[in-house]
Amino acid sequence: MSVYDYKMKDVSGEEVDLSAYKGKVLLIVNTATGCGFTPQYEGLQKLYETYAEKGLEILDFPCNQFGHQAPGTEAEIVSFCTAKYHVSFKQFAKIEVNGKNESPLYTYLKSQKSGVFGKNIKWNFTKFLIDREGNVVDRFAPTTTPESIEEKIKTLL
Repeated sequence: MSVYDYKMKDVSGEEVDLSAYKGKVLLIVNTATGCGFTPQYEGLQKLYETYAEKGLEILDFPCNQFGHQAPGTEAEIVSFCTAKYHVSFKQFAKIEVNGKNESPLYTYLKSQKSGVFGKNIKWNFTKFLIDREGNVVDRFAPTTTPESIEEKIKTLL
């Protein structure tokens, strides 16, 4: 199994086969628009603008499981992210990342890299770094800023 074995719905409800990202470095993030970490969208967008041409893709999965901080529809989330942070990377439909309704993608990601507090996602803006072969190479806590993982991304590119 790898991330390429999953299909996820984007914000338009279209199914996206993650195998379309083969050969790319991926940063997969569970996000929220009303969180103290929401300003990390700015850093994520900067990474994307800087490294997209070199093969970086950021996959944004809004999640309302932590303090109900991702309210609203997918369209409202996209509108917020575009207006406030000029987000241009791929945004997906809202998912759950823990529990009985968690996305199979996140079940897989968590099986590959545990966090400091175990497998479960602790909060919004947990990040998984995937290499060009689809291997989960690192997991970063919500407090880890996008800027602080730039060097690790550069080494994979």
